[in-house]
Amino acid sequence: MPSYATLTTPSSYHLLTYGTLLGSNLFQTFMNGPIAYTALPRAQFSTLQQAIFPPYFTLQTVLPIVLALTWPGDSLGSVKLGGNALARKDTGFAGVMAQSNFWDALVPIAVMFGTSLLNLVVLGPATTKVMRQRKHQETRDGKRYHDPGPKSTEMQRLNSSFNYIHSASSLSNLIGTGAMIFYGFVLAEKM
Repeated sequence: MPSYATLTTPSSYHLLTYGTLLGSNLFQTFMNGPIAYTALPRAQFSTLQQAIFPPYFTLQTVLPIVLALTWPGDSLGSVKLGGNALARKDTGFAGVMAQSNFWDALVPIAVMFGTSLLNLVVLGPATTKVMRQRKHQETRDGKRYHDPGPKSTEMQRLNSSFNYIHSASSLSNLIGTGAMIFYGFVLAEKM
């Protein structure tokens, strides 16, 4: 049974934050998105994704900040603080910024933060904007963006734009996922 001291150590919250970050990322990327895409009609899938992505990318942007603030640092071995708590050095944000933690902490946390912020502030809103423009163009053209047959020049441009932005968003998310997985190995080494 864990001691009550673990309730006051940032490393406990660091581990819970990392689990939430990776778990939500893997669930959204590899379960929720693909299943919803196959199970829902396009219009409902689009509505669902537009509702999910802002809070999802907000969570994915905030949690790396929490990781940086609760960085567990390095154990000082047998130096005890009282109870079972071990003394640690280079903890928290200052520890993340320490030169010795550049590749293990700063880079992966910065990549997680940056890719999610990019999706939250730039790529997500741009994707939604193009989707809305496509919807208006469907009304003007009298056919859906995915209907077979020739498409208007404007619909071709919007489809191309959507594919480009959506691909950039997916790539950004996958880069962030890679950083999360790498960081998991960093944490495992600290245990």
